[in-house]
Amino acid sequence: MRYHILATDYDGTLAHDGVVARETMSALHRLADSGRKLVLVTGRELPALKAIFSEISLFDWVVAENGGLLYEPSTDKEILLGEPAPLQFVETLTQRGVGGISVGRCVVATWSPYENIVLDTIRDLGLELHVVFNKGAVMVLPPGTNKATGLQRVLLEMGLSPHNAIGVGDAENDHAFLKVCEFSAATANALPALKDTVDLVLQGDHGSGVTELIDQIVENDLRDFHATTRKHRLLIGSSETNEVCLPSFGGPVIICGPSGSGKSTLANRIVDTIMENEYQFCLVDPEGDFESFEGAIVLGGPNAAPQIAEAMHALEKPTSNVVLCLTGIPIPDRPTFFLQLLGQLNQLRTKTGRPHWLILDESHHLLPANWQPPTELLPSDWTNVVLITVNASSLPLAVLQRVEVMAIVGQDAEITLNDFANAVGRKSLQLPPPHLETGEMWLWNTTDSTSPIRFRALKSDREHSRHRRKYAEGQLAPEKSFYFRGPNGALNLRAQNLILFYQIAEGIDDGTWNYHLKRKDFSRWLHDCIHDENLATEVELVASQTELSVAESKALILAAIQRDYILLPTSRMSVPGAM
Repeated sequence: MRYHILATDYDGTLAHDGVVARETMSALHRLADSGRKLVLVTGRELPALKAIFSEISLFDWVVAENGGLLYEPSTDKEILLGEPAPLQFVETLTQRGVGGISVGRCVVATWSPYENIVLDTIRDLGLELHVVFNKGAVMVLPPGTNKATGLQRVLLEMGLSPHNAIGVGDAENDHAFLKVCEFSAATANALPALKDTVDLVLQGDHGSGVTELIDQIVENDLRDFHATTRKHRLLIGSSETNEVCLPSFGGPVIICGPSGSGKSTLANRIVDTIMENEYQFCLVDPEGDFESFEGAIVLGGPNAAPQIAEAMHALEKPTSNVVLCLTGIPIPDRPTFFLQLLGQLNQLRTKTGRPHWLILDESHHLLPANWQPPTELLPSDWTNVVLITVNASSLPLAVLQRVEVMAIVGQDAEITLNDFANAVGRKSLQLPPPHLETGEMWLWNTTDSTSPIRFRALKSDREHSRHRRKYAEGQLAPEKSFYFRGPNGALNLRAQNLILFYQIAEGIDDGTWNYHLKRKDFSRWLHDCIHDENLATEVELVASQTELSVAESKALILAAIQRDYILLPTSRMSVPGAM
């Protein structure tokens, strides 16, 4: 279930002339029976609302006074979100002839045509207050207080996210909270300016429009509108003519291609756009590529397996993202760990709709091809999952059958694409020439008949910074380090990062340097272990220029490394074992 909350305005939306129709109340009960939550978002003061709306207890929370006061009917708890206006302000309004004044816990309200007097009074008294209009009503509130801030605070109290909320309203003061909700609707009687900004304009007015909306929520969770809602589409790159986006909600996305081909560029861009749009994610990292991730809680590492209970506790907060590093778990044990994790994540998604995205790096470590998933762990509508792997054939058929978007990188893209197509019983596809250039990839929507599109993924500033720091200063595993050995194997100098490589290379003898250069050891290491295809290509070009002296080739290569990875001029440092 994608949508767990309906947030609705009262006057002019749920109610007509202050009264909620019987049919509308029946619809609200159906929505509550579906397991969803109800939030009332109103400009009314709480006593007046209670007096006119006897079934307020059906709602989980009420945002009253246009965001200034929260109320939980089941506990009778109130939370005041702003300071009341000074008594002098109300007295001055009365002295200046303003009629129909109503004073709430936080709001001071009157009616048009007194708005100019209200504004003049705020200015004359030097008060930090702001005015909100609601058709004929004029409401004065503390700065930064509106229906959106009230709803966001309620959702935090409930442990839910605006991305799982639907909002419906009719007037100017509804703009703010409808913008916060993942999906927004306006009743037929709504102001034209509001209708222009929502995802759906309902055919019915007032409560009949809300009933119409509820019927569609209960029937199919607004599935008919998933493809047309563009508010939170995830920008990942651009083709020759258009931006390329992923839908904010849909079936699994798979990224396939060999190491060093650009998978990480696209994967990191997807993570970036998920974060930019404030969706919650859980990223499972079998090889430690995200162990220094900024913007998430990182659990586990080479010396300790992540604890599932700790991860689930972190994910209870809607604004927390989690990375689970599995380098401390033996490879054969990773599928079992993931099965246990997936069961817990499914339960949380059923309850709250979160985490919104599940990202599985090196997914073949977690879902090997011979895996037979229990039905309850892999539902037919498995949504918002990113699978990153070398080839689709490394994953189970049950997973591949659910994939809706495929991204392919590398020169063997057509082979990779058709391996997937054949596995799921689709006809083979022929990609148009020419072959992919560096940085390009294909994107294919498996659910329709359109051809794959060629595009470039946007670069990730966060990933560039993380990548540079990891490989410049980090500690690569022994099998991924560079070893200066020389032509006779007389040396065994290990460079476990690029700063050490730079420092050792500065002092290495000409014969050892030339030996590794001509064998293309440097470019191979940069490509396979540092995962920097551009730098590897640049170094390989230097190696191909036979007219260069050792000093010249070394100067060019070390300058390129310093440019991309070492921000400050590198001074000579003593390195154990270096000559």
